[in-house]
Amino acid sequence: MILRCPTTPGSYLRPTLCVPLLLTLLAVVGCTSSSSTDTPAADKAGAAPGDAAAEDDAPAKPFKLADLLEPFDPPPLEEVDANANWQDRPVRDGLQVMRELLAEQPAPEITAAEALKLKNDSPENNAKMRAALGRLAPKDGSGVDHNASVTRHVGGDLKSTNPLSASSVTEFEYGSLTMSGILAFDKNFDWFATSETVKSWQTSEDKMVDKFVLRDDVLWSDGTPVTAHDYEYSFKAIMTEAVVVPAVRSGVDELKWVKAYDDHTLVIFHKESLPTNTENMQISLIPKHIYEKTIPADPTLARSKEHSRLEDDPVVAGPYKLVKRTRGQEFVLERREDYYMHNGKQVRDKPYFKTVRVKRIEDFNTALLALKSGDIDQMELRPEQWVTQTNGDDFYENNTKVYDTEWVEFHFIWNVESPFFKDQRVRWAMTYAVDYEELLETICYGLYEQSRGNYHPDAWMFPKDGPEPVKQDLEKAQDLLAEAGWEDTDGDGILDKEINGRRRQFEFTLTTYTTETGIKTATLMKECLDLLGIVCNVKPTEFTVMQEKSRNHEFDAMMAGWGTGTDPFTNQNIFGTDEGRNYGNYSSKRVDELFEQGKREFDREKRAKIYADIHMQLWEDQPYTWLFYRSSFYGFNKKLRGYNFSPRGPFGYSPGFGSLWVPDAAP
Repeated sequence: MILRCPTTPGSYLRPTLCVPLLLTLLAVVGCTSSSSTDTPAADKAGAAPGDAAAEDDAPAKPFKLADLLEPFDPPPLEEVDANANWQDRPVRDGLQVMRELLAEQPAPEITAAEALKLKNDSPENNAKMRAALGRLAPKDGSGVDHNASVTRHVGGDLKSTNPLSASSVTEFEYGSLTMSGILAFDKNFDWFATSETVKSWQTSEDKMVDKFVLRDDVLWSDGTPVTAHDYEYSFKAIMTEAVVVPAVRSGVDELKWVKAYDDHTLVIFHKESLPTNTENMQISLIPKHIYEKTIPADPTLARSKEHSRLEDDPVVAGPYKLVKRTRGQEFVLERREDYYMHNGKQVRDKPYFKTVRVKRIEDFNTALLALKSGDIDQMELRPEQWVTQTNGDDFYENNTKVYDTEWVEFHFIWNVESPFFKDQRVRWAMTYAVDYEELLETICYGLYEQSRGNYHPDAWMFPKDGPEPVKQDLEKAQDLLAEAGWEDTDGDGILDKEINGRRRQFEFTLTTYTTETGIKTATLMKECLDLLGIVCNVKPTEFTVMQEKSRNHEFDAMMAGWGTGTDPFTNQNIFGTDEGRNYGNYSSKRVDELFEQGKREFDREKRAKIYADIHMQLWEDQPYTWLFYRSSFYGFNKKLRGYNFSPRGPFGYSPGFGSLWVPDAAP
């Protein structure tokens, strides 16, 4: 699923893109969600190998605006209002929502100053530190160093500043700081319209129409007002075949029409009455007054001189604007005064940082050195870094670290069209072959929990009587392989079987990431399978190559991982027959039917049962061998406050990064 993570109040967010982050997360296996990978927008559950931009040599398609849409003539607004029986929906400020959520929790046991003196060497200290350092700045902004700067870490480059071209985590994080949107969700995945841009939000009684009344004080960085016409044009551009933007089209293509009735009245028509309609309304926003002139001549968004210019001097509507970009290295953003000030009055909260610098450091050992020296102010930590490299004074002199639960799972994908893994019994044998104790305690340093399927045990859709963790059982694995016809018939120690009239040895390639955790996990699997007479060739592969192989189903087995979407329906894109993220070619008529039921059921309890049934069917079929759940492990400079975690980590919800601040007397 695609994600755009709201990181500042009212920021631009596309939860389907954020989540689901498949191979993006995987690219660093348990380390970071900021990689250089494409995060396909169709990725309904996380980030995955990218189906994003078209190849440079792809033939250009004729340009016809909105040609992917079925013809529709929106009725007059008076008619819409008369028939809608509008239901009011929440319009909230992300920071205020977070304040209210924190107010429901017990007061911190220690002060922030005391927390910074602790070492995070126990769950008790972690809980104390997280609570004390997660407190938000005073609502009136007092005590905040508004001249502060912050340097963030990402593993991948900012390939494009155009919101429609966004396909990587880095690009969506850039968008969250520079773009404006109408919807966001909190850490509990409860949706609201953002009060920074929206005055009111209503949904028709039949849930087929949504109406937003926009504020009149939101400006593009060139001084032009942001209007409903920008949203309508952006929608039509996304739904134009010649504009190849699958990452931002996913979900939006479920909308029937978007109509600007005037500058401030935006009405969205849906194809069906679905509980997922809110998520589908996340429209990547571009300024109509600029792009209606440039896109017809260059629907690639990249080849024309003007689009090249806009790449380095983009017109934005969010809290920050781009002031510097060194490709492959960093980009720098500065706070926009005309974002929070209008006609001499403050109309929105002043963003806490004057400057946000985002550095790309692909090697995580190099990134950790940068964190220790103060060259960056936050990064996600690999398990070996958490346990062995961040306990000394060289780390705690400038930094601290905290962790919390995150709904991210890692697995081996079995290509069920491979002659080796078509048989369910073989896939179960693979699952029984894994030495989970070695995996969890040695490779993962005891930090991760063994996975029990595609949904996290803390999630509302996890089965009440969910599967228990599997223990290694080589005898059971051997029996299952024998039942499936795999035996050592020639005595060479390797299992073989007659397939399509030819006897083949059980020898396959397991593709994995070029990271310590990925290589060690795959190597452990190789060693386990050696004991069963199976040859497993481990192939560490650059992430871009893995993307291509997974997209084309050109693999036997692959290590990967998924983060969570805001709604379990996003997993349909991963496990539904012939769906875009179904890299292992899994197919189940029952699972397909259940996904369709879940997409149309509004009752939360009934929906939970549907997705729990999906979970159990997937567990029975074992299209993956589920390995471990990876939580969030982060290092932060001691000057920072206000970081709070969610099932999508500290930044994958509203206000996300927007809650971070620096006290005016920070150490």
